[in-house]
Amino acid sequence: MGQIPEQVPEQARELVRASARVLCVAIPAGFLTVFFLYPVGSILVRGIGVGGLERLVGLPGRGSFRGVVWFTLWQAVASTVLAVLVAWPGAHLLARRRFRGQAVLRAAATVPFVLPTVVVGGAFMALFERFGLSDGPLRLTRTVGAILAAHVFFNVAIVLRTVGTFWEGLDTRPEEQARVLGATPWQAFRWVTLPRLWPAVAAAASIVFLFCFTSFGVILILGGPTRATLETEIWRHAVFRGDLASATALAVVQLVAVLAMVVVANSMQRRRAIGEVPVRRVLPRASGRLLVGNLGLLAVVLGMPIAVLVERSLTTGRGADAAWS
Repeated sequence: MGQIPEQVPEQARELVRASARVLCVAIPAGFLTVFFLYPVGSILVRGIGVGGLERLVGLPGRGSFRGVVWFTLWQAVASTVLAVLVAWPGAHLLARRRFRGQAVLRAAATVPFVLPTVVVGGAFMALFERFGLSDGPLRLTRTVGAILAAHVFFNVAIVLRTVGTFWEGLDTRPEEQARVLGATPWQAFRWVTLPRLWPAVAAAASIVFLFCFTSFGVILILGGPTRATLETEIWRHAVFRGDLASATALAVVQLVAVLAMVVVANSMQRRRAIGEVPVRRVLPRASGRLLVGNLGLLAVVLGMPIAVLVERSLTTGRGADAAWS
């Protein structure tokens, strides 16, 4: 807002300032009310309305509901653990070593995170077919393994960027001092580096868990009708069965769970934000074996589905380049 002329009475200037403050609050509040509070409130009213409370109370007694909740939880936990384990070597490489193409690797690792779910599901189905994993004793199609693999593919970038960036800013002097005092590399990492790194790991893991807990497309495409989570059950009850009351009750349960996870994730993010002050230093060059091992792991986990996707997009049953003829 432009400067108010001096001849305008002080009372009028104060009124203009107050109006500006009200607008600054009212516009975001109105947007939040229309696009968040109203939809969420409608869900709560439907879920706890006439007959809804009894349905909510009765949900834990249903074996199918317990099975859905259990599968939703354990697949999210397993996906989170696998994503952290797969991304850990790459996070260490990006944080503690320098090599050519480092910026390219950071950018390339983010590509899976922005791909549409349907595209990723199709890529994994094509990958399984290409390597003979779509049927037979080693079948991965419509299995939990396919779901976990896709979740890792999607979420490795979160761990790489969150943990890697935080790790890069950690001061290495405490670890070096521990080594001087006789600690082994593992002991120095276990007792000095890891505790300082934990807030970033926990923050990344909580975000990955939230994404996997609310996963819809991956479960539907790669899990099939026999693998149900809260998200897919809400969809099935609402779309196929027309049971909006049950769908709303499940939505209320998921809403409460998601809000709790968001609170935890925000708490972890705050702990990470007030962590160490970034320290600039010259990083040692990555050895050949370390670089090849890390790049090989990321190429298998992230590169193969994308490579099969690109290959399928350029070919048809009539051969290469036929798709463009």
